[in-house]
Amino acid sequence: MPLTVPAGLPTILIRKDVFERAGINRPEIDTMFNLTDTEFRVEGGLIAIGPLPSDDMLGLVVAYFESRGLVYFDEFFELSGNWPEWLRLYAM
Repeated sequence: MPLTVPAGLPTILIRKDVFERAGINRPEIDTMFNLTDTEFRVEGGLIAIGPLPSDDMLGLVVAYFESRGLVYFDEFFELSGNWPEWLRLYAM
C-alpha cells in the first residue's frame, strides 16, 4: 500500500533495505530528530520520515543520512511538501 506524503513540510523517503544495512534504528532517529509515531512510517520496502516539524530540519536529516553512508537520490530522497493542499501524493 502506498504511503501518503502530505503537503506543507518536507518528508524523507528511504529504501528500507538501505536503512537496515546502514545499521540505523528507529529509536536513534526518533531521539535525534524528536519524531512522533506518525512521523516515521514503513510500508513494504519504503520508509517515510515526516512530515518533518520544520524546513530547517531537512538539512540536518540529509546530512545525518549521508554521514551514515547513504547516497542521496539513489538510496533516499526528500519531497519538499511545496505543493497545494488539494493535491494528494503517494509513494511506494
